[in-house]
Amino acid sequence: MQVTARFDHFNINVLDLDRSIAFYKEALNLKEVRRKEAQDGSFILVYLGDGQTGFTIELTWLRDRQEPYELGDNESHICVRVKEDYDQVREFHRQMGCICYENHEMGLYFIHDPDDYWIEVLKEKY
Repeated sequence: MQVTARFDHFNINVLDLDRSIAFYKEALNLKEVRRKEAQDGSFILVYLGDGQTGFTIELTWLRDRQEPYELGDNESHICVRVKEDYDQVREFHRQMGCICYENHEMGLYFIHDPDDYWIEVLKEKY
């Protein structure tokens, strides 16, 4: 059997949903495309999209979670490509105070969200 799969979404758990939504809007212009709320209020799922692809980031907020998430040594990350002038975007992220790692030799850098998830930022490929 050959399975044909396509990417749909990537999930991250967040402690402060409004803060995370605001960060992704400001830093990467990702916008809410859908939301699911538990009838008992125990969780909220918010899907953020880029308006260009069908891929989304699922932000999961759990009502009973009070302490920050421990991400450990896991080096998984999300990667985005930006169309705008790369140096201007990097400076914008520097002013936001969210750059957490830069590799000038490889031409890339990472920003981190309020829960310390890393997002790699690359130039758009032409």
